[in-house]
Amino acid sequence: MIGIMDKAGDQMQRVKQYYEKMIDFKGYGIVTLCASIFFYLGLIIPSAAKSQIEITVMMAGSIVFLFGSIFFFSSSTTYRKKLLETEEGQEYLFKKENIS
Repeated sequence: MIGIMDKAGDQMQRVKQYYEKMIDFKGYGIVTLCASIFFYLGLIIPSAAKSQIEITVMMAGSIVFLFGSIFFFSSSTTYRKKLLETEEGQEYLFKKENIS
């Protein structure tokens, strides 16, 4: 009986960790997307003082942050799918989404 409760407790710990990682990766994705937009706006806003090196750096930064954002959002989606695979994860996700 105690072994079953320990297993259920471990399962809930794992569910909580997956949920926290899902939220964290979503936040990281939003931040990197904003940074990408910031660099892109620096590219398209006209300025006479921009050199070719500055333009290249901003373009590369925008692309790197955009790919980082895609990675973080896909990681968040992966953890959401892991939560939806278990009954405890579905209940926890439903409870958290209805509270917010």
